[in-house]
Amino acid sequence: MKEKIEKIIVEALEDINDELENESLESPTSETKLFGEGGALDSLALVSVITDIEEAVHDAFDKHITIADEKAMSMKHSPFSTVGTLTAYVESLLAAS
Repeated sequence: MKEKIEKIIVEALEDINDELENESLESPTSETKLFGEGGALDSLALVSVITDIEEAVHDAFDKHITIADEKAMSMKHSPFSTVGTLTAYVESLLAAS
């Protein structure tokens, strides 16, 4: 499941990078920084990526999840820091649903 989720996230980042043309998003890995200090996305781009990921997760797993919820915003370590942290967070949401 983890690989499938990471692939969804990477594809969403590659799609948005068509608009952003950010070098750090050309070949995203689990270590790619997304949001926060040194991150590749601003808040508007993050929202767009999250929406794309939620739709792709629904299509792939037939489950609806909300990634940017109160739990995510209140976590000590943001799930939006890197591709790896976001993958783990989405995996936990799917496991809980």
